[in-house]
Amino acid sequence: MAADWTDVRDWILERNPDLTDLQPETDIIDSRIVDSLQFVELVLFIEDLRGAALESNDVSLDSFRTLKGIEQTFFQ
Repeated sequence: MAADWTDVRDWILERNPDLTDLQPETDIIDSRIVDSLQFVELVLFIEDLRGAALESNDVSLDSFRTLKGIEQTFFQ
């Protein structure tokens, strides 16, 4: 089975036990669901799922704001 945004959602939910669900359009940056330290871990996790490093031009904050954005940028 190929990796996708649901793997990222599960990763985020594991780190936020107070959350029971995360909608694809929720801004995980502005809502502070992912903080600055977790952001670095998130980038590394996405690289691991893809099996390839992200290019520096791929790593814009807007690409990571929502699960939908992560899916469109990194898993299509």
